[in-house]
Amino acid sequence: MSSTLLENGVDGDDKEEESEVGNSEAEDAEADEEEEEEPRLKYQRMGGSVPSILQTDSASCITVAERMIALGTLGGSVHILDFLGNQVKEFVVHTAAVNDVSFDIEGEFIGSCSDDGSVVINSLFTEERMKFEYHRPMKAIALDPDYVKRSSRRFVTGGLAGNLYLNAKKWMGYRDQILHFGEGPIHTVKWRGSLIAWANDTGVKVYDAISDQRVTFIEKPRGSPHPELLLPHLAWQDDALLVVGWATSVKIVSIKSNFNQGTNETYKRIQMSSLKRVDIVASFQSTYFISGIAPFGDALVILAYVPVNGDGEKNFNSTLPSLQGNAQRPEVRVVTWNNDDLATDALPIHGFEHYKARDYSLAHSPFSGSSYAGGQWAAGDEPLYYIVSPKDVVIAKPRDAEDHISWLVQHGWHEEALAAVEAGQARSELLDEVGSRYLDHLIVERKYAEAASLCPKLLRGSASAWERWVFHFAQLRQLVVLVPYIPTENPRLRDTAYEVALVALATNTSSHKDLLSTVKKWPHSIYSAIPVISAVEPQLGTSSATDALKEALAELYVIDGQYDKAFSFYADLMKPDIFDFIEKHNLHEGIREKVVQLMITDCKRAVSLFIQCREIVSPADVFSQLLAARKNCDYRYFFYLYLHSLFESNPDAGRDFHDMQVELYADYDPNMLLPFLRSSQHYTLEKSLEICVNHDLLREQVFILGRMGNSKQALDVIINRLGEIKEAMEFVSMQHDDELWDELIRQSLNKPEMVGVLLEHTVGNLDPLYIVNMVPNGLEIPMLRDRLVKIITDYRTETSLRHMCNDILKTDCVNLLIKLYKEARRAIYMSNEEAELRIKKRNKDELPHLSDRIIRNMEPKSKIRGGTRCCICFDPFAIHDVSVYVFFCCHAYHETCLMDSIVSMTTSKKKPQRPPQNDSLYYHYDDEDNEDEDDDAGDEDEDTRVRCILCTTAVG
Repeated sequence: MSSTLLENGVDGDDKEEESEVGNSEAEDAEADEEEEEEPRLKYQRMGGSVPSILQTDSASCITVAERMIALGTLGGSVHILDFLGNQVKEFVVHTAAVNDVSFDIEGEFIGSCSDDGSVVINSLFTEERMKFEYHRPMKAIALDPDYVKRSSRRFVTGGLAGNLYLNAKKWMGYRDQILHFGEGPIHTVKWRGSLIAWANDTGVKVYDAISDQRVTFIEKPRGSPHPELLLPHLAWQDDALLVVGWATSVKIVSIKSNFNQGTNETYKRIQMSSLKRVDIVASFQSTYFISGIAPFGDALVILAYVPVNGDGEKNFNSTLPSLQGNAQRPEVRVVTWNNDDLATDALPIHGFEHYKARDYSLAHSPFSGSSYAGGQWAAGDEPLYYIVSPKDVVIAKPRDAEDHISWLVQHGWHEEALAAVEAGQARSELLDEVGSRYLDHLIVERKYAEAASLCPKLLRGSASAWERWVFHFAQLRQLVVLVPYIPTENPRLRDTAYEVALVALATNTSSHKDLLSTVKKWPHSIYSAIPVISAVEPQLGTSSATDALKEALAELYVIDGQYDKAFSFYADLMKPDIFDFIEKHNLHEGIREKVVQLMITDCKRAVSLFIQCREIVSPADVFSQLLAARKNCDYRYFFYLYLHSLFESNPDAGRDFHDMQVELYADYDPNMLLPFLRSSQHYTLEKSLEICVNHDLLREQVFILGRMGNSKQALDVIINRLGEIKEAMEFVSMQHDDELWDELIRQSLNKPEMVGVLLEHTVGNLDPLYIVNMVPNGLEIPMLRDRLVKIITDYRTETSLRHMCNDILKTDCVNLLIKLYKEARRAIYMSNEEAELRIKKRNKDELPHLSDRIIRNMEPKSKIRGGTRCCICFDPFAIHDVSVYVFFCCHAYHETCLMDSIVSMTTSKKKPQRPPQNDSLYYHYDDEDNEDEDDDAGDEDEDTRVRCILCTTAVG
């Protein structure tokens, strides 16, 4: 077992420890080789009043009650202390050294015995005091546990006289009963329940105070030093277990009442003390001298004195402290009943070099032995052990969960310590300390990733702790591993912490992807993008400028509102959503220099964008940029897509590239070439023809040859290459060239099938007899008879259609002439409102059936006389205040003159009625809109309409 030099509580004498470093190096080296076990106890020196008491006096004995401690000194004083060492009371009742002190179980009385032969019992809460004189040095005392409850006020005491006295209060006063005598001095006595155990020179005896009988005798270990030199030690673990430590021997004695089994298999207790059953349940020999012993749950606590080499019985001949100064530190050992060491702690007691085994003593506070379970004591049930030397008092107590955790941390077992804290074995505040030390340990071990992964668990919601570790990782240049775990809320850190983290990612080439993901994941409001941008921009011109870094920079530009710069990087990275980004932020001006990137990203959307923004991006810009990037993309295909869409949008927009467009159509979409050739007027015919010849595009060749005037060559292509006689005939018909018909016939004569088709489809275009006359004799034409019949039938049909069309044409001409004549006879009536009212008042009964159409006009601005004269009265017309009828035959009349003439000519008929007038000047037409509906009715009513007098008279 490894020894712990009071690292966990007692401070010790620094100078003495330094002097022993050299002597203990070999021992420490050997101890390090073994696995160090966790201590079972922790220690601390008793403070309060104790140091000052022991500065002028020396401790000789100690006992512990439930609420206080009694310390006896060589000066004869008994000091009552609290558990912190503060003096509560002091009893100066002896003139010599106090050898033993004892409390009752209630802690209300304290008994002490001294070398002056006196025994004194003091009340702690009253002035009651009893003093008994025995005239010989008294070495041991034990109060009845029920001292305060019993009127007998019993106690036992003994000393050098060899008598063990049981003192009790009788009717006549206090009387002593000698329980034992004649076997040497009484060295120690302990009372538990009804049992009293004491030790003398021959061994240990047990007495039953109820039955007034001795229970057992345990012989002194053979070969042990004289009790005066090495005292025996007794301790009751409970009412039935007595622990005996003497020299190097340990015995555990079980004392139980004996039972007889009855007929019903029950046990009857025999009320005879002689029948108590006594068993030694465990015993062992140690390699050290026992200076004190006490129970420790299921184990034992032993105050061990380790003799130096040659230190044997001869050295116990003197009771004076050793003057050589070579004694070992006293040890506190926790052992099992089988002498298995559970823990060993060496105590740096003040002046230990000069002390012998009998200079030390061990006392423990009362406790329930059953409270110890699973290695931990229940709260409030922990036993306290007091190690007393002449100038020192050390308190030992079981280590609790927090002590266990601290020990794990000190020895580098941080994971176990953390698990213990998380299991609720200690207060939650300890997690911060354990976590901090664990992280420090991992940092020292260079386990940065593991430390970072534990930060969320260990730092939890402490913003200050997070910031401290962020800057610590940054100082170690290991912040990259911590970034994924940095919280963005609950808690939210200062902006600087996030900016430092992003800069750390930006300056590490291998972490650029992490930078991108972090920028996308973190809320934009928690940091400023400007410091990060400043850290990234210098890297763009270096080899560390990865795509991830560029995209991260673009995201930072977006956060900072610099959309144009962000667009430049998005375009270079060819992000699929670049087009939505352009529309969202209206970045059309920036696409001028990014033609290639946009085309590679999505050529269809790029073409549509370029067509939409052709005022910004001209066809020349598109072509020049695509041509410059010909090694990186299929620039001809991209340009074909662009020109095709541009031509559909505006046929003249890309006319400078129509020659190239012909070639592109020939390469990528030949079906679109012919419509393009027919629609465009901006390509070179010769070059286009060469392209079509190279690509064997026959119909396109025919069209271009036709436009070039090479009709015969085009016809040759149709007949000899395409073999389409119908198409040849259509081509010839469109050219309106008789010589071309001859060429068609000439080339078809060698092909009988073509001659037949030619005969079948020439009706309306060419005289079939002309073709027949040119056919060589003996040429067999398939289906000739049927085709001749069809030719004749078609000819007749065509002739009939022509005759019918001529008849229809003649009828239409006659009808139109009649309509023209009637239009010429129509009158226009012009008047103003005042004149109309006068005339209307005068002639309201005249011309009731006149229904001319009205056309409104504006009032003349002047009243000058016109040059036109009335054809009846020959007076010139005034522009103002006049009502006039004008005819298409160029005759004009005053209304009054014309009406009078009509009335005189048609006295037997009803007078025509003027149309109603509402405005200042009107134009009236004869209403002949329905003249085509009933021509006969028009002839009958003609006399009722206004007619030109001169023309009517001339006709008549």
